[in-house]
Order: sequence, then C-alpha cells, then structure tokens
Amino acid sequence: MRVFVAGGTGHSGSYIIPELIAAGHEVTGLARSDAAAAALSALGAKVRRGDVQDLDGLKEAASGSDGVIHVAHRQDLLPSGGMDAVAAAELPIMLAYGEALAGTGKPLVTAGSIGSPGQHLGRPATEEDPALPAGEEHKGTLRIRNVVERAVVDLAEQGVRSSVVRIANIAHSTTDRAGFLPTLIALAKEKGFVGYPGDGANLWNAVHIRDAATLFRLALEKGPAGKYWHAVEDGGIPFRDIAEAIASRLGLPAVSVPNDALMTPGYFGFLTNIVTQSYPASNLITRRTLGWEPAQPGLLADMDNGHYFPAG
Repeated sequence: MRVFVAGGTGHSGSYIIPELIAAGHEVTGLARSDAAAAALSALGAKVRRGDVQDLDGLKEAASGSDGVIHVAHRQDLLPSGGMDAVAAAELPIMLAYGEALAGTGKPLVTAGSIGSPGQHLGRPATEEDPALPAGEEHKGTLRIRNVVERAVVDLAEQGVRSSVVRIANIAHSTTDRAGFLPTLIALAKEKGFVGYPGDGANLWNAVHIRDAATLFRLALEKGPAGKYWHAVEDGGIPFRDIAEAIASRLGLPAVSVPNDALMTPGYFGFLTNIVTQSYPASNLITRRTLGWEPAQPGLLADMDNGHYFPAG
C-alpha cells in the first residue's frame, strides 16, 4: 500500500513508519521543516512538504494514497489553549480526510486516547465503549478529544474504513522524551519526592510504543470500519506502584499527596484532573479481531531500559 503518514517524526510516528516499511508498504511522510524531512528520509519514507493546517494539501495527499495514518497533534497550542484548543484544531483535519476518502473504502487510522471511554465504569473500558460527550465538565481532561474520535469513527458511514487506535496513557520506549513518564520523573526530581494522589489505587494503563506501532499497521491493513482499538499492554497498574517504581530508581521517597495539595501550586498542578482518574482498559477485542499481541517489555520492566534512568 501507498501510505500517507502525518506525524511521522513524533514518538509514535517514528516507530510506525519503520513498521510499515518492514511490512512492504511505501510510506510518504508530511514534513514542515528541513529537519523533519531529513528525519523522515532517515526512517526510509518519502517526503511531502507541508503542514497539517493546509487542509487542501492534506486532502490531496490522502486522495493520492491507498491509506492514511494520522498521529500529528498541534502541541504548540497546549500552552495557550490546552487540550481544548488541540482538539478544536484537529477536528477540521479529520473532516478533510473524510472528504478526500469518502466512498473509497480506503483506511484512515488516527490516534486516540484511553481516557476517552471515561471512568467510573466499574470495569475495564473495552473497545466497544463509546467516547463520552466532551463538555464543560470535562474541560482540561483527555475526554475533550472525544469529539475528534467520534468524528473519525463516523466517517465509516461515508465509505471510509476509519478507525481510532486509543493509545495507553503511558506510551513508553527508549526514545520517550516528552511522554507522561518523563514528566513524572522530572516532577519528582524538582519536588524531591515522588507523589501519588491519595492512596494511589487509581489504575493507569501503559503500552510500549513499538507494540502500538504494530497495532496501527494491523488496523490499516485489515481493521473493519468504524472501530476503536486499544493499544494497551498493562491494563491497570496502581498509580502508587508506578510512583514507587520511579522512587526506587531515583532514590527518593514515594509520598501520598492529599487532595488539597494536588492542584496549583501543589504537586501535580495542571495535571491533577488527569492524574487523579482511573483508566483500567481491556485489549481483548483488539487482540481477537486483529491478532495483535504485545511483545515488548511492560512499563515497570521498561523503566530499566537505560533511557529513563541513565547511570550516573
């Protein structure tokens, strides 16, 4: 297949492109800078110069491909507008892809979040749990992305083989520089201890990004239209276990942070709404339908890969 990838130089994209090429696909990546173009070429992809804000360019690229994988996000909008702004910018991109691919049956695979199915289900979230409406009550949380994910899935009604790969909250690897785990590590070094909310029993999920890349390929190749897939290996790790694992490697104490000390200027600050939630998730439907089987180290084991806690 000729596959167009937007976001190919990011954490997930830099694993997705080699995964696709190894499987025999021809990949073209979107680059808005010389540095991005060089990085894409080094991964073995062809380069298309452009920007995700150029909707006509995206439609042209999608029309000329056999399938699209979109893992690009407007991270530049986070400081001023947060996730709300990122989601607002992403929605017209998805609709542009839909316009280009309507009636073709070609695949469109985009990145989503395990935070979308919501919390308080009393069980792990499954791939069949719909995204919850994004409203004021979810402002500042991962659930604001629901409107984007819903729009992608709904493109199936227009003849697009669309699907969303919900990536685990912690996507880890030897090249993870700006993910949630590095953020927790940096926070611990700044504060002098590793905090966890309350009793730390809230559950978090994780996946190795190399395994997630394999799932994107499988969804592209054979995923049915209008589906969610769960890129989850560790389906529910108590936050306290994650904090204690970080603490043991940094030689710092792991400390419970009471609710009144979580918010700004407390320990977690703007991350509080996300950190305090519980995100248990299942990958059973994904594995059964697509034959996906995670093969990389789990989160706690991967903390010893030499990247997160380099010697010295």
